Amino acid sequence: MAVAQTQADEHEAAARRPLHGVRVLDLTQFLAGPFCTMILGDMGADVIKIEPPGGEVQRNSMKLGGGDLDPPSFLALNRNKRSMVLDLRSEGGRELFYELAEQSDVLVENFKPGTTKKLGIDYETLSAQRPELIYASITGFGDSGPYALRPGLDLITQGMSGIMSVTGPRGGDPVKAGVAVTDLSSGMFGAIGILNAYIVRMKTGEGQFVSSSLFEAGVSLAIHESAEMWGRGTIPGPLGSGHRLAAPYQGLRAQDGWLTVGAGTDKLWERFCRAIGREDLLGDERFLGNGKRMENVEALEHELERTLMTQPVDHWVELIIDAGVPAGPILNYQQVLEDPHTLAREMVIEIDHPKAGRIKGLGSPVKLSKSPLGTPRHPPLLGEHTDEFLVELGIDSDRIAELRERGVVA
Repeated sequence: MAVAQTQADEHEAAARRPLHGVRVLDLTQFLAGPFCTMILGDMGADVIKIEPPGGEVQRNSMKLGGGDLDPPSFLALNRNKRSMVLDLRSEGGRELFYELAEQSDVLVENFKPGTTKKLGIDYETLSAQRPELIYASITGFGDSGPYALRPGLDLITQGMSGIMSVTGPRGGDPVKAGVAVTDLSSGMFGAIGILNAYIVRMKTGEGQFVSSSLFEAGVSLAIHESAEMWGRGTIPGPLGSGHRLAAPYQGLRAQDGWLTVGAGTDKLWERFCRAIGREDLLGDERFLGNGKRMENVEALEHELERTLMTQPVDHWVELIIDAGVPAGPILNYQQVLEDPHTLAREMVIEIDHPKAGRIKGLGSPVKLSKSPLGTPRHPPLLGEHTDEFLVELGIDSDRIAELRERGVVA
C-alpha cells in the first residue's frame, strides 16, 4: 500500500509540473542544445534523447577516469530525459523518426548547418507532415547572414560577439569568460523561444521554426557595452571587475581574500566611506561625484585597498552590509557549492543513478509555488528507454525485435 501511495504521489506531482504532457524530441549534443532540453525537462516535458549508435558526443568525450561511466559533463546536462538509440542515417531509422515526430510537440537540434537537410529531418520536411510541430534549431551563427554556415563554438563566438574584448584586466589581453556564456545563454534563449512558440500554438494550433545562436546570444548580452559605444562613441575595453558606468562597483582586496562592493551612487559612496572609517575620501576632489570616481578609478582602488587590507573579508562584508551598502565575498566553487544559502535554495541536488550511485547536480534556479519541479529523473543510460518509448508509441514487440535486428534501434 505504501509503495502504491508513493507512486500515486509521484504521478500527481509530475502532473503539476508546467510542461507535463509535452513531448520533446532531443537531437542535441555538446552543451547549448542539451542545456536547452534539460530546462524543458526540468519543467516537466517528456524529453526523448535520440542518440546515434554509440551515443552522443558528450558520452564519449571529456571522461575524467576509466570505466564505462558517463562523464560528469554528460551527467550534468541530461537529467529528466529518456534515451533512445536510433540510426537516423538508415532508411528505416528515418521512417521511424517520422512516426516519432508525428506524435511529438517539439524538436530541438543543434547540428552543423545543412546536416538535417541531408538526413531528411529538416523543418520543411517535418512541418509538412506535422504542422503543429515546434522545431527549434540552435546554431553557432543563426540560419541566415554571411556566417550562417560557419561552425560555432563557445570560444569562437565569445570572441566574435565582443565578450572577450571586454573581459580581463584593464589594458590586458582578451580573456574568455570563465563559464561557457554563449553556449549556455543560447540554450536558455532557445528554451524561451520554444515556450513562446508553444503559447502561440495554444492560440492558433500551428507550430513554427525557432532559431537561436551562440553569436546572437553573446551580442544580446552587451547591454552596458552597446550603451557606451552608442552613447559615448568610445570602444569598450576590459575593466577587470569594474563597472562601465559607476564606481566603486568592483572587486577589492582585503587581508585574506577579495570582496565585491556596489557603492556606485553618491549616497552609497558616503555610507561606504563611513562604514570603513574613510570619511576623508568624501572631501577628496578626485572622488567628488561618480564621474570623478570613474576618471580616477585606479587611485580610488589604491585608497580603498589600503584600508581593506587591514582586516579580513568577513569583517568588512558585515560592516558594509550593515551600513546598507551591497557587498559580498568572492567565493571559489567549493565555497559556493557548500554555502548554506546555496543549499537552502536547493541549488545542489542529489540523484540516484543506476551506475554512478548517488550523484550531485545543480538545481534549477526557477522556483514555482504551485507547480514544483519535483525530484529529477537520473541522466539516462545509453538506449535505456528505447523499448519503453516504442511501446508507448503503439509499436508491438514483433516490430521492435525486427527494428533491433536491422540495427535501426538499439
